[in-house]
Amino acid sequence: MTEVTEPEPSDSLKTFGAALQAFREHTRLTQEALAPQMQYSAHYLASIEQGRRFPSDEFIERAETALDARGVLRKAARQLSRKQGLAAWFLQWAGLETHAISLDTYESRLIPGLLQTEAYARVLFRGQLPPLSDEQIDAQLAARLERQRLLRERPNTAFSFILEEHLFLRRTGGVEVTRELIGHVLEVVELRNVAVQIVPLADGHHAALAGPIRLLETPEHQWLGYLEGQRGGVLVADPKEISVLHMRYAKLRSQALTPEDSRGLLTRLRGAL
Repeated sequence: MTEVTEPEPSDSLKTFGAALQAFREHTRLTQEALAPQMQYSAHYLASIEQGRRFPSDEFIERAETALDARGVLRKAARQLSRKQGLAAWFLQWAGLETHAISLDTYESRLIPGLLQTEAYARVLFRGQLPPLSDEQIDAQLAARLERQRLLRERPNTAFSFILEEHLFLRRTGGVEVTRELIGHVLEVVELRNVAVQIVPLADGHHAALAGPIRLLETPEHQWLGYLEGQRGGVLVADPKEISVLHMRYAKLRSQALTPEDSRGLLTRLRGAL
C-alpha cells in the first residue's frame, strides 16, 4: 500500500525531470531562483526534477512559460499520462495534494503519511516486504518527511483526518514510538487548518467499514478520490463514485468523536502508555 512505501520513480517521470532540469540549467537559474517565478517551493521543484512527483498541468504550463521550453515539456508530459500502475497513480495524487484546497482522509490500517513521525515511518519501511535496502529506506523516508511540509506550507488548505483508535492502541514500534506519535498528532492539530477526529474502538459499526477513503478538492473545485489496496491504487473522478465517498465520509465525520473530544482521547492514551 502506498502509505507504507513511496513508489519508485518511473522512467517517464525521470525523463520529464531531466528535461526540466536541462531547461532550467540552460537559463542559468537555480531551483531556488526558478521556484518563486513559478509560484512553487524549491522542494517541490526538486522533487519533480528527481522524478519523485507527478507534475500538475498548472506546473507544466508555468514551467513552459518560465523556461521558454517551446512545447518540449508539454510533449514530455503527455508521455506521463500513458504510464500505467501504482507509481503513476500515486505520484499524480501526490501532485494534486500540493494544490488542493481541501483534503479528507479516513484511515483504518495505519497512521496517514502526512501525520507520521520519522520513527513511526522508519518502523513501517523496515518491515516492508520485499525488504528495502538502507538506501531505499533513507530515500523514501526523506520523501515522506518532505511531503509533510504541506500541512504548514499550505495554511489555506483544510486538512481533515478521521482515524481509528486502534491505530494508536496497536503500539507500532513500541511504547516510545507510540508516545512520540501521539504527541506529534496533538501538536499538528494545533494548526488551524488541520482537524483530527478519532473513531472510538467501542463503536461497533460506522459508515466506512469498507475501507480507507481519500478525497480532495482542486482549486477549480473538482473533487477527486483515491482508493488503494495491497498492490495498486486507483484515482477516482467519476462524480457518482465521488458522491458515494462523500456520503460515507460525511456520515463518518458525524459518527467520530469531535476534534475536541479526540484531543482528549489522545491525551488519555498517551498518559496510559
